[in-house]
Amino acid sequence: MDRPLQLDQHSLVTAWEERLPELMNDGDSFSVQADEADKQSLRIHFNAAGHQAYSLDFRCTYVDSREVAVDLIDVEKSGRHTDEHTDAVQLLAQQYTRQIHECAQALQGLTNP
Repeated sequence: MDRPLQLDQHSLVTAWEERLPELMNDGDSFSVQADEADKQSLRIHFNAAGHQAYSLDFRCTYVDSREVAVDLIDVEKSGRHTDEHTDAVQLLAQQYTRQIHECAQALQGLTNP
């Protein structure tokens, strides 16, 4: 049976900020914020390492206490909106989506006690 997420957003953001660095590639950086419009969601911003200067924004929504849905919200290159359908962006989006799912899986002890 699906159970709704019971953990408050502040605790969830803190847990993500502690766990996600262990899954990141060297040089990449990120920030995690509560989604003010949806208490079941987080906003995760990634800055890719290297000369590409890509940044990607995702919404991570807890469907229930065990499962997350991940949506790519925005992509920028050097501070400007860019096409999200290029090969480079698609590879980054897949990589970060995988890291988001891995982090959610690692935090199931908190989200699905």
